[in-house]
Amino acid sequence: MIYSGNIQKMRSVFENPVKYFLQCGDSEIELNNLIGKKIKIEYQNRINCISCGALTKTSFCQGYCYSCFTSLPQCDEGVLNPEKDMSHLGISRDMEWSKQNSLIDHYVYLALTGNLKVGVTRHTQIPTRWIDQGAIEAIKLAKTPHRNLAGQIEVALKQHISDKTNWSKMLLATKHDIDLIQSKKEIMTLVPDEFKKYITLDNSITKIEYPFAPQGIDKFTTINFDTNPEIESKLIGIKGQYLIFENANVLNIRKHNGYFVNIEVYD
Repeated sequence: MIYSGNIQKMRSVFENPVKYFLQCGDSEIELNNLIGKKIKIEYQNRINCISCGALTKTSFCQGYCYSCFTSLPQCDEGVLNPEKDMSHLGISRDMEWSKQNSLIDHYVYLALTGNLKVGVTRHTQIPTRWIDQGAIEAIKLAKTPHRNLAGQIEVALKQHISDKTNWSKMLLATKHDIDLIQSKKEIMTLVPDEFKKYITLDNSITKIEYPFAPQGIDKFTTINFDTNPEIESKLIGIKGQYLIFENANVLNIRKHNGYFVNIEVYD
């Protein structure tokens, strides 16, 4: 079977384990079915903007051409840095987009990836956001009515806890000895008084399992299409937004949004 087209970040379905799907042109590939099979992915030296479809030599903000990067609301700095979102003040590249994506309930959360981290996401992105980050467990810390407030809480907590995911440790992580509820109790005390009213009493823990067990692997090598235009190897697992191959090479699909590839699956 051969698939051809532009790829986009994997779609996930929260099951045990997570089910992954890859859009490639007009086809959606159920990736879990390919684990254990040899696949070949060939980059065709072509990138199309995932918004307007224009050809672009460089992918900005994980999949956009420069024009869209500088004009679309989903590429605004408030997306990467929530505390810089100004839509609650009426300032936005597109207020209708902001009403649907920024001026809605957001959560500040704690997640166990390769380490304990703090993050922010829209309520509509739970648990997708946690899956994309490769979290094995996550808990809600605070609930705010818009994005900027959640970002301010995150900024205050970043002085004490990381907001970054170590991708290599994340891929290796399968278990931990961290009590998320206890961690939440401790970190709650670090939330500035003005934001304490947003702390949520919801202490439910979301546990996530992935179609990957890192047996015999203690180190990964990340590869990309710009330097490795052809990948031919057995797929042994998927976690976060990474495809994991038997030689411990890993490919971050999200970073290759809009790349045009041919994918061949061997029986």
